[in-house]
Amino acid sequence: MENKEPKENKGPREKPNLGMEGKLVRILSTDIPGNIGIYPGLTRIKGISWSMSNIICQKLKIDKRKKIGSLSSEEIRQITEFMKNPDVPIYLINRRNDFETGENKHLTTSDLDLKKEFDIKRLRKIKSYKGIRHAAKLPVRGQRTKSHFRKNRGKSGGIKKKEK
Repeated sequence: MENKEPKENKGPREKPNLGMEGKLVRILSTDIPGNIGIYPGLTRIKGISWSMSNIICQKLKIDKRKKIGSLSSEEIRQITEFMKNPDVPIYLINRRNDFETGENKHLTTSDLDLKKEFDIKRLRKIKSYKGIRHAAKLPVRGQRTKSHFRKNRGKSGGIKKKEK
């Protein structure tokens, strides 16, 4: 067994210069690491798919391979403005024929969550089949329930013996 000497404490360590890797970029209230490319990085924002990310890069003439950390504030502003009113084909929009207004919109981040929640509440209120299935926490779109969707919900599982 060797006699190990205690290591010297050299004080606080200096952080290496990370460049754009350590930088977080905030687009549409979502933090995206700076070391990711623009094309996959935009998909981290809720409501932006791969195809929508591709169209953003094409319409704004931004190189898809460029890192998000190297975007200028002007380019970030352009992306934000484009997503508020996207000029894309109708099949890429995630809210066609809105129930209340009848408009075609593209929702992102918290707006998407709120609309989804309000839609489910409306379905429950009118007691539609989908609303009843949501309320019972069962699958809504016709999946089979024999083997899946068995949630314990506070009850113990397994076989129980009859009480005598």
